[in-house]
Amino acid sequence: MKRVSFVALCMVALAVVVVFLGETHTAEAATCSLTELTPCAPAYVSGSPPSTQCCTKLKEQEPCFCEYLKDPSLKQYINNPNAKRIASTCGVTYPNC
Repeated sequence: MKRVSFVALCMVALAVVVVFLGETHTAEAATCSLTELTPCAPAYVSGSPPSTQCCTKLKEQEPCFCEYLKDPSLKQYINNPNAKRIASTCGVTYPNC
């Protein structure tokens, strides 16, 4: 339970940092903002199946994955088994950057 709480806290902290940085980029007509993936947090933290809203947001953010992976502060969240599982469940191709 402590691990789940810690991971949830990390996700919230990451979302807050991204919002305060105000950093948004465009890639292939998508607005790259990690905060858009907030609906995926429950699936990421608990391992539960991703919601429809999560999958929709994940598909919208797909062009941004390589950008996220290049950012050292975000890479650990994108390049892990839970993120890969969620992408697979949603039918989103995990990037090969």
